[in-house]
Amino acid sequence: MTKKIAVINDLSGFGRCSLTAAISVLSVMGVQPCPLPTAVLSAQTGYPSYYCDDYTDKMQYFRREWKKMDARFDGIYTGFVASERQIENIFEFLDTFRRKKTFLLVDPVMGDNGKVYTMFTEKLCSLMKELVFQADVVTPNLTELCLLTDTDFRMIRELTDEKHLLVVVEQMAANLMKRGPKNVVVTGIHFRDATDGVAKMGNLAVSGGKKSFSAFPYIGGSYSGTGDLFASVVAAGMARGDEISASIELAGAFIERAITDSVREGIPRNDGVDYEQYLGMLLPEQCS
Repeated sequence: MTKKIAVINDLSGFGRCSLTAAISVLSVMGVQPCPLPTAVLSAQTGYPSYYCDDYTDKMQYFRREWKKMDARFDGIYTGFVASERQIENIFEFLDTFRRKKTFLLVDPVMGDNGKVYTMFTEKLCSLMKELVFQADVVTPNLTELCLLTDTDFRMIRELTDEKHLLVVVEQMAANLMKRGPKNVVVTGIHFRDATDGVAKMGNLAVSGGKKSFSAFPYIGGSYSGTGDLFASVVAAGMARGDEISASIELAGAFIERAITDSVREGIPRNDGVDYEQYLGMLLPEQCS
């Protein structure tokens, strides 16, 4: 029977992010995405103009109707949360649908490059931490990891030595796990390779006493939706029983190809990466 994941995120017509990214990735990896939109937008919020239809109140209708259907999910995957009420709706959704074998993956979209997104009030940050502490897997970038562990991002920014940086990040992930998450996957770790001096970007997975690090040459450019693509590969991998180490390697290779193509073609960052042509890399037979 096909695995099912409830995906709680916004839907943007342009930007190749959020539900658009998750639906395509989960589907090609053999997992059924069951989208619960938190908002419907004409384009993601990085564009200079966009229309947004807030679905905060409608989230409860989805929960009630799915409860009537006795819906069951192998996983629940949450992304961008825009308000305190939305995250409270997510807690109700978990109370209704999370069972013993239902994993929770939280992509805590809170900030980037050392800056917190403007809508993240102190209360919303507190609620996001509460959600993260319940998760089986969390996929923060370095900024979000600092926010979740009350660490000064400036300390991370000043670390240039690869080995020292990874030791510090691993310890931060371990500290977060003490609060509840079983697995922490830290994304977008920029460093310069000590052996060849090449700029690289890596992803570090920490689980119990194990760790796994995967890195690729840093192509340059920052694009909408790459975090959504990454978290979606990890979520689908969990549903079909893949090791997290294999999922982060696959996600990294997939996104690297898409970014390389996007930089070469000069695609605007708000449009997201040109990933559609590389979805075949995620097919189950390609990953076996």
